[in-house]
Amino acid sequence: MPQADLSYSADIAIDATIILAKIEEVISAYDGNAGECKGRAFALEETHHTHILLRLRMLRKPHRDDTFMQGLLSALQTELRHHIPPPCILGIELGFLEQHYGSLRLE
Repeated sequence: MPQADLSYSADIAIDATIILAKIEEVISAYDGNAGECKGRAFALEETHHTHILLRLRMLRKPHRDDTFMQGLLSALQTELRHHIPPPCILGIELGFLEQHYGSLRLE
C-alpha cells in the first residue's frame, strides 16, 4: 500500500483532502494492484518560496521499474497541476518503502 506525504506552504489555497484522493486515483489507474494510498498532508507555516512537495513511497515490485516510475511521475504531475494555484513549485519524489516495512489494519 502506497504512502503519500504532502507538505505545502500554508499560504497556498488548496484542498489537501482532494489532492490526496487524486493521488490515490492516479496510482490506482496506473497500477491497479497498488491498494489504498495512505495520505497525510502538512501545512507548513514557515517556508522559503511557495511550494508543494509530494513524497510517495511504494512497495518494491518487479513491474515498478524505472519506466514505470517515470510514467507514474508524469501522470501525477499532469493531474496535480490542475489542483494547485500558480505561482507555485510542485515537487514530486517517488521511492520505495524499506524492505522490512509492514502494516496491518487494526479493527
